[in-house]
Amino acid sequence: MNLPRPVLLATGFAVVGVIALALQDVVVPLGAQFWGLLNNQIDLAVYQAGARSVTGGISLYDVKMVGDLDYTYSPFSALLFSPLAWVSFDLARPLWTAGIVVALYLVIMLSFRSLGRPVTWPLRVIAVSLVAVAMLFEPVRTTIWYGQINVFLMLVILADLTRPDGGRLKGFWTGVAAGIKLTPLIFAGYFLVQRNWRALAGVIGGFATTVVIGFAVLPGDSWSYWTGKLFESDRVGSAQLRGNQSLRGMLANHLDTDNPPTLLWLVVVLAALAVGFAVATYAHRKGQELLAISIVGMTACVVSPMSWGHHWVWFIPILVIGVHLVLDVRRPRTPRVWAGVGVAALVLLAFSWPTHVPALIPDGYYTGLYVKTHIRWMNWFTVSPYLWAYLGVLVATVVGLRMVGSRGPSTSDPVIPAGVAAAVIADGGLPTGDAGGSGAEDRRHADRSGGESGPPESDRPSEPTDHVHGMADDLVGTDGEPVSETPEQGSAPPV
Repeated sequence: MNLPRPVLLATGFAVVGVIALALQDVVVPLGAQFWGLLNNQIDLAVYQAGARSVTGGISLYDVKMVGDLDYTYSPFSALLFSPLAWVSFDLARPLWTAGIVVALYLVIMLSFRSLGRPVTWPLRVIAVSLVAVAMLFEPVRTTIWYGQINVFLMLVILADLTRPDGGRLKGFWTGVAAGIKLTPLIFAGYFLVQRNWRALAGVIGGFATTVVIGFAVLPGDSWSYWTGKLFESDRVGSAQLRGNQSLRGMLANHLDTDNPPTLLWLVVVLAALAVGFAVATYAHRKGQELLAISIVGMTACVVSPMSWGHHWVWFIPILVIGVHLVLDVRRPRTPRVWAGVGVAALVLLAFSWPTHVPALIPDGYYTGLYVKTHIRWMNWFTVSPYLWAYLGVLVATVVGLRMVGSRGPSTSDPVIPAGVAAAVIADGGLPTGDAGGSGAEDRRHADRSGGESGPPESDRPSEPTDHVHGMADDLVGTDGEPVSETPEQGSAPPV
């Protein structure tokens, strides 16, 4: 799927990226004591303290890590953090921040690839620019500011689950991610609803592997965590805190209590799970795997007892989907305009809107749209903006996919189930690059717009598809040279 006017487009995005970087200092001064983007990383300090506890033979859960902060992750995660024990915090901070930025780039490129975009230098420029834009999103900015791990986990999950359903060990690495931080376990429920037993087994197997390793290396801490500490929700903060963008946080704020009624919360959570899984499964059946995965990731934030703003990094694949739709010149103008409206709404809701609080020492700079006012009806819209964004994504998914279905398949908008298209191509029923008309042909042929010469894609030997969605092979190809695409992914146009 070729980019329209790629050089001009890349130049425009580069300008947007530079402006986004400049805005960082406007949102919160970079040099602001404690509040500057790179002047905190307190969660990274907790990870490092946990690593030093493990290497020093100290219990993870019986002592405070940094100040009054507890270690709230699994023993397996502390084992992964062990290398942090051997470096200074001053060195760990820039390395960790650089890792987050690189992971963001890989997430964006992986998202574009799963949508059928060939890897070209203009796409790389667009991805770098979107990294700068994403850093203005409150979830991403606070991920960097706290030194959090959520972008890394999202990358692992996307690299795992955007592979074809028959991929070896699909789901395993998502299970490993759940062994670090429990929220990815929601994908086990998603695969259960789909009756995708192979992927479900992969998630369970990966998760079980982390638990076994934890008990083998840290038996005491593992017993303490899995039989008690895991269920102490007060260790991560009050449900009524300003940054809790979950259903429990919404209930706590509207009812003015730190402990909303458990039965009410469970009923609302079960309803949210049912709706989230239903919409994600609908997207999956329409061939929109990235959208389905992102919806499940956001659903985890919705139903979790505590979802800080930085948990909502799943907005980034949604941003990529929106940009992809806007750039899809095969589509009529009206859907592209609506996609642009959706992107603008997401930016407005997720932007790091600053609140300067000079009474704090040092001067405080809270970020994020969510505020609690004395006007009760207004709080329905201001306390939990990310829940509204989530609802908007669900509605847009259902309406958008139904509109595509009502138009029926065409050469510019083929709707072919991924497995059917793959089977037809594999059996030789259609020439490679002709499964579904011009859209599939765009995806199968190289984008030569980067000014390179060479034989057309159809004249070159076909590439193996088993590792098309591997991170390194998929995202770091020859400059300007599109990587061949797995038929199972992208056979239906993203909506």
